[in-house]
Amino acid sequence: MSEAKKMSLTVKVLLGLVLGLITGVLINTFLAGNAFVDTWLTNGVFHMVGKMFVNALKMLVVPLVTFSLICGVCGIGDIKALGRIGTKSFGLYVLTTAIAISTAILLATIIGPGKGFKMDTVETKDVVAKEAPPVTQVFIDIIPSNPIKAFAEGEMLSIIFYAIMFGVSILLVGARARPIVDAAEMLNEVAMKMVTLVMSIAHIGVFCLIAKTFAQQGIGLLLPMASYFFTVVGALAIHLFVTLLALLFVFTRLSPMTFMKKMRNAQAFAFSTASSSATLPITLRSVSERLGVNNSVASFTVPLGATINMDGTAIMQGVATVFIANVYGIELGLGGYLTVIGMSVLASIGTAGVPGVGLIMLAMVLNQVGLPLEGIGIIMGVDRLLDMCRTAVNITGDAMVSTVVAKGENKIDYDVYRDPEAGVLDADDIHITDAEKLAHAS
Repeated sequence: MSEAKKMSLTVKVLLGLVLGLITGVLINTFLAGNAFVDTWLTNGVFHMVGKMFVNALKMLVVPLVTFSLICGVCGIGDIKALGRIGTKSFGLYVLTTAIAISTAILLATIIGPGKGFKMDTVETKDVVAKEAPPVTQVFIDIIPSNPIKAFAEGEMLSIIFYAIMFGVSILLVGARARPIVDAAEMLNEVAMKMVTLVMSIAHIGVFCLIAKTFAQQGIGLLLPMASYFFTVVGALAIHLFVTLLALLFVFTRLSPMTFMKKMRNAQAFAFSTASSSATLPITLRSVSERLGVNNSVASFTVPLGATINMDGTAIMQGVATVFIANVYGIELGLGGYLTVIGMSVLASIGTAGVPGVGLIMLAMVLNQVGLPLEGIGIIMGVDRLLDMCRTAVNITGDAMVSTVVAKGENKIDYDVYRDPEAGVLDADDIHITDAEKLAHAS
């Protein structure tokens, strides 16, 4: 077997990420402003291939979440157990988000990013704040008045609710609904195979996404924003390597090192796409096939996490709030910081896991504490890079909660978790033997 065939998907994706970063920085440094490169390469090939790859990932989300959730509910087989899993997952997601933003505010208060910042060195830009919805409306919107509309528009909380209700109804019908369960299981298997097919060209998509980002952004823009940028990155690192891994070990006694090694692939996808929703198929596959979490748990906890778990975004909001307050010389006080914590936790529920949504959530938070929205214009330049970092933290939190819940429900395969080769994809995983058999059988 050739070396190319032996190369795992993780290695290919990481190689694509590094080469994309180097290519993008070189273009930004030596070819910035070149009309041909900007038009045909950065905004041409890189943009087209990267966007096609992200669209391919998003294409998988709704069918995969629907079929895997129906199979998961039927696999649990007990409505009481489903309620326990839901309660544990929701509680852990809210807990980690609250810890995340508290860590961010504490670290930002200690470091003090924004003090002495020169306002005339940056171009400010107005951002329209989205009005914070009442808590009652958040819960009302969970139940779709039109399921077809919810599926068409990708409203994840509504889709999750409908799929769970459908699965519970199958359980209540009993043995007569067995053909529907069999069909859902087959469709779920087909959806997972589609994930495998899309992942087979992932390194190309990741290369183009990263190359375009760094060709446009470069590294130089970090210099005037270094204190803010590295405070956010530091808070993300503390949350990832201390909070999440500590919670994993305390609740499961499983190796955090093994966990991180098995999540590298999904983290690379999250970093390149900056979208929890687009990365959802990869996260679900990593949690079920690499970490050994039973699909009955993973199919519930991972989509829920992609929808409501915004630890990385909460960290950005905490640091950005302190930064903007320092820039404008405004003292928030304890009450202001508690408001930021509460608003960030509430805003994370039902917020779409797509690139850039953190800035709209930040505008909502700033409105509540009376800080000028113009401050968002200062941080917009580096937000794309931070968005990539915080998305990787978000999906790691999804996987951690899934593993903890699975351990508590005795729904985890420890042999799969400890096996370094479990769920690893290489070129041999893409073959047509089964397709040929199907064609001959028909």
